[in-house]
Amino acid sequence: MMAVSVVIPVFNEAGNIGSLVRETAACLRDLAEFEIIVVDDASSDETACEVQELLGEFPELRYIRHGFRAGQSAAIRTGVKAARQPIIATMDGDGQNDPRDIEHLLAHMRSANRSEIALVGGVRRHRKASASKRIASRLANGIRRRFLKDDCPDTGCGLKVFRRDVYLDLPYFSGMHRYLPALFQAYGYEGSYRVVNDRPRRAGVSKYTNFGRGLIGLYDLIGVRWIIRRTALPHMPGVRDGAPFTSSNASTREDRQCLQRS
Repeated sequence: MMAVSVVIPVFNEAGNIGSLVRETAACLRDLAEFEIIVVDDASSDETACEVQELLGEFPELRYIRHGFRAGQSAAIRTGVKAARQPIIATMDGDGQNDPRDIEHLLAHMRSANRSEIALVGGVRRHRKASASKRIASRLANGIRRRFLKDDCPDTGCGLKVFRRDVYLDLPYFSGMHRYLPALFQAYGYEGSYRVVNDRPRRAGVSKYTNFGRGLIGLYDLIGVRWIIRRTALPHMPGVRDGAPFTSSNASTREDRQCLQRS
């Protein structure tokens, strides 16, 4: 099994994060070389105490705290930059993602045996969120897929596995964690998706509303489309027949897709 760094961004998740860390460590103990990085986005509750109490119990656990609230994308990036392993798994800190699914996503990435697949995302089934959030999520996913053509059924699922080196090559912006499939694709890498479990929140409250996320999402969607249309890379990132596959003429996304099909 691949070595993995599990990055968990949190903001005011006391009552959830402690049990999630224990559960994640138990799931990965016999599967892979791993570390768990909890990135606290300046929580104002007992999140810090809950995590710090576990540091002596779990040598694989690392805790990083932001000096001020910077958002979920910033917390994920902080964790990925600090990670020691080449493969990253991300989960939401509210406990709704099931850490047992990390094994399945890692196994699929390994079995794919194709260097172009750099991201495996979770697709939540039987979601435990409210009806309004489920409807809003389906609507947002449909608009995004039509606009960006990333073929991702559920970009809002926090459970993803991806290559650290590819992620760090992507342009950073607030909210980018919702557009990783489209960004990976723009950089010439394929995404693959697998059904994962979804669980009810154990404690605390959600940090967003449908209206608020919708307004920000529309703004981000226009920006991401602009980024993708302006992305021009001088080489193919994949490997063909055991050797690096490059082309000085492949300067646009359309060129890269043609080369991949050839």
